[in-house]
This record gives sequence, structure tokens and C-alpha cells, in this order.
Amino acid sequence: MVTLLIILSITIILFIWGKFPPDVVALISMITLFLTGILTAEEALSGFSNATVIMIAALFIIGEGLSRTGWTALAGQRFVNWAEKSIPKLLVIVTLGSGILSGFVSNTGTVAALLPVTVSAAWSAGTLPSKLLMPVAFGSNTGGLLTLTGTPPNIIASNALVEKGLEGFSFFEFALIGIPLLLITIFYFRYIGYRLLPSHETQERPADIDAEMHKWIENYSIGDNLYRLRIRSMSPLINTKIGDWNFEDEHHVSVMRLKRRHPSRLQQRVPLFVELPDPDTEMRYHDIITVKGAPEDVDKLVLKFALGVIPNPAEMDDLKNELITQEVGMAEMFIAPNSVLVGRVINLGHYLKQTGVQLLAASRDNRPLSGRIKMEAGDAFVIRGTWENIENLQSLYENLVISGRPEALSKDVSALNAKSYIAMGTLVLMILLLVFNVLPGAMAALICAGIMMITRCVPIAKAYKGISWTSVVMIAAMIPMGLALQKTGAAQMAADGLVSALGSVHPTALLAGIFLLTTAFSQTINNSATAVLMAPIAFIAASSLGVSPKPYLITVAVSASTAFLTPVGTTTNAMVLTAGGYTFLDYVKVGGPLLLLFFIATLVLVPLIWSF
Repeated sequence: MVTLLIILSITIILFIWGKFPPDVVALISMITLFLTGILTAEEALSGFSNATVIMIAALFIIGEGLSRTGWTALAGQRFVNWAEKSIPKLLVIVTLGSGILSGFVSNTGTVAALLPVTVSAAWSAGTLPSKLLMPVAFGSNTGGLLTLTGTPPNIIASNALVEKGLEGFSFFEFALIGIPLLLITIFYFRYIGYRLLPSHETQERPADIDAEMHKWIENYSIGDNLYRLRIRSMSPLINTKIGDWNFEDEHHVSVMRLKRRHPSRLQQRVPLFVELPDPDTEMRYHDIITVKGAPEDVDKLVLKFALGVIPNPAEMDDLKNELITQEVGMAEMFIAPNSVLVGRVINLGHYLKQTGVQLLAASRDNRPLSGRIKMEAGDAFVIRGTWENIENLQSLYENLVISGRPEALSKDVSALNAKSYIAMGTLVLMILLLVFNVLPGAMAALICAGIMMITRCVPIAKAYKGISWTSVVMIAAMIPMGLALQKTGAAQMAADGLVSALGSVHPTALLAGIFLLTTAFSQTINNSATAVLMAPIAFIAASSLGVSPKPYLITVAVSASTAFLTPVGTTTNAMVLTAGGYTFLDYVKVGGPLLLLFFIATLVLVPLIWSF
């Protein structure tokens, strides 16, 4: 037992020191437990097969799916709009949102879904992610106390009553203490915690597609020479294919987009928007085609094919929606001196062969180019194509520089499409599976993550990149520490000593002792394991005093969810660790006062709601 306590102490010191990555510290701790003989190899590695760890990895994929299909960008925009650029309001919104959602979804699922939203909203509001992510994690921990299924300790506490032949807690009974504690969390971060939250610069700022569009519009005059034309009833283009007319070579005009305004019953399978029309795309009466070309060339096109001219979008958002979707994006490309493209003559608006990427606009020496140009080293282009083709462009043409971070920009598109609703439906399915306990949590998350990949909401190649492996490895490697504390009897001995010391003083004193011991365990032990350990001890203590066990079991559930002092105490804390750039001491500094408020509120409210 002494060896275990030394290992635990050194592990905590290394976490606080911050010299090594937290996942490396956790792995060192896990290996040391095996080498000292405290745990067997199977026990030391048990965390990597733990259902919670598998569920967390799956939830990251689900969160990536929501991000790639526009929901996180849209939610981030809504958060900012509701907050009206007020950071305190935004803080309240994300804390309240995470709390309410975690009452019905797992805490880890809540944070996985809101983490990218919050990061995006933080930058949009002019603050740092470190000012918002810890409130999301703590809010989700607290929100789990709103319902019986909100967090595992609630179920464990209720089952402790049922196993003894008593009536368990009802589904919303936990809300009697959960709502006040969630309000305390919100007001704490609004008026106190915000001043304590660190301002850590993270390595990479999320892409802002609006800012990029502003830059491109200004530097490249993208909106110039862009026209929307309606196919009239007398047009010879009706019921023909784009490839039949050779628009680029004969008319020096490129067709960029087609909108089907009034599809007939026979055309219902034709998408309303063809973002990148190909030669086989058919044109129908009343279609709107977006073209790019010189004004004189477009005028000739209008006269020859009996087309109507529709005013160009004046607002930047309208222009962005005209050019960018979840599938089709834009980026900036620079020509290096040794590129095979140097010397090639091409009309702007034409597509690079074999890539499906369009040269939308060009600039040379910071001056926009137009018409037919001969490529030179140093030329800059704004290109348009599918996000995947843009990412693959450098592998097809050497000596090109692609900026604009296409993969990051694709996640900042807030326009929704069919995949967006598939992703949201998948999230709803996971919620239903968890709320009604149809499947174990890990299986429900894995199935939904599989749906995300099969439906291409998350490309399979990108799914693993969306997982925060630092968080996953750290959690898996720390689970054996909780097992060691229980296996050696260290946890049981501490609990028994507390009960014998405080049980005869007063029921409230014992309540305080159970809270403090449980929250101490929860800082390093999984909250479920903590609740399993403390629930029977709390029940026995209440029985020996001849009082109701309900207030003590409620206290176990509450205090098991107060792992505010360490990044390893709960998975939600670990999930925001890297994204927020937090250190071990940040959790102590911000979580300490909140833990004290929870302690006081529990001692006051629990005896009033559930009498001894």
C-alpha cells in the first residue's frame, strides 16, 4: 500500500509539474504499477479495453461528423449571435447548454459535441478557447445531476437503495439538487470563474471562412465577371448538355453552378443545386446557371442563347453561399518557380485537367488578373472544387503551395445539406439509445460512429484524425490507478476511518465527511468506480445511525461528479485539456472555489430536500 501511495503522489506531482505530456505521465504510472507487482499485466492494460475509453473515441468521431457537416459552425454562429459579441453572455450560454444536454446525453458525449462549437465561438467572439472550454466540462459534469441517467453515479446511488428493498430515486428527482448546482456553476463562471480562467494561446486558430472570403474578394475581385443567367423558354440550351456547347473554348465562359428552380416530376432525382456542373449536366427551362467570363463574352452568350440576367449577390454571405458548400470549397494556390504549370496559358474559370479544380481568380504582384493569362512563378490563384480534390491537388502537381487550410475551412461552412441531417439524425439516435438504455453506451456510440463513416459524414480516412488520442490514452492509462486503490484496500481503509470518526458526531458531519472523501477519490478515480466504492459505505453509515440513507447516497452522487481539481478526474476534463491548453494548476485554481461552493450547497440543501 505504501508503494501505491508513493506512485500516486509522484504521478500527481508530474501532472502538476507539466514537464511531460499528460498521456506520457499516465503511461509511466500504469507501467510502474505493473513493474512493482501491484497490478498484473492484464489489470494494468485493462483501461485500453474499458468500455468508457472506447466510447470516448467513438464520440470524438461523432463530434467530427457534426463538425464536418456544418452543425458546429452553425451552432457557433448562433451562440455568438445570441451572445451579441458579449463574452460573459457566451460563457453563460455554453455552460447552460452543456449542462442541459448532459442531463440526457453522457457527459463525454456532450463535451465531444460542444467542444468544436465552443472553440469556433470563442474565436468568433474575440476570446480564447481556454476562457470557455473548462466551463463546458464543468457544466456537463453538473448537468449530469439533472436526471437519473445523466451520469453513472446517479444510477449506482439509486440501485444501492433498490438492492436493499427500498424505493430508488425517480428519473427527475436528482434535478432537485442538480438545478441549484447548475445555477451555481453558471453564476460562478459568470462573476468569479471567468476572472480565474487562464488565457492560453493555442497552437492553431480555427479557420474563419468569412475572413478568408473577405480577403479573397478584396485581393482577387472574385465577384467581378461573375454572372447569374436564367434559361428562358426560347433558349436552345433547354434539354441539352453543357458539354454540347463547348462554352469555355468557343465562348470563353465557364459554367460554375446550376440551380434547378422548377424540377418536373421526371426530374425529381436531379439535385436542385449542381455545384460543379460537368459536360453531362443537362440544362432545363428556368434553370439558373452561374457563369464567369468577361462582360463582352457574357453579353454575347446572353444574346445568342436567349438568357435572362439576374442581379449578382451583393452581400458577402450571399456570394459565399453561391461559391462554397459542404462539398465544394475554395482555397488559395501559389505557383512555385519549378511548377509544370509555369508557362501554361489558361482562361480564368477553366478547370485543371485530372483534378476537377477550377481557377476562379488570379493575382500577380497584388493586382487582380482577368481573361486569358499565361501562368508565371509567383502567381496566386483562388481555386474552387470539392474539398477532397483541393486537398489532393499538391499530390498531382508538384511545386504548388496550397494555403487557406482546406480541411479546416470545410468545417467552418455553416450551410447544411443532406449529410448534415444524417449526422444530426445519428446524434438523436445515440441520445435515444442512451436515454432508453437500449444498448450499452459504448456499443451505441460505436454504432453511431459507424453510421457517420458509412454515410461519409466523416470520411473514413479522416475519422481517426478526429480523435484526440492524447485524451484517450491518458484516460485508459489512468483507469488502472483506480483499480489499484481498490485492490490494495487503500480506499476502503480511508473510508472506514472516516465513518468511525464522524458517524457519532452528527448526521451532517458524516454527510460532510462522505462528500470530502468521495470528491477526493473522484479527482483520480473514475466517478463510477468512486460511486461503487462509496455507495455501500454511505448506506451502512446511515443504517448504523438509524437515519434515512437517501441524503447520503445523493451526496455520493453529487460529490462523485465534482472532479474539478484535476484533468484526470473525469473524462470531460481530459477532453478539453489539450484544446484549451490547460495545465494541472489551472484546474486547481478554477475548480477549487467551485468545489467549495458545491460542498456548502450540498450540506445546506440535501438535508432540506431529503431529511435525515
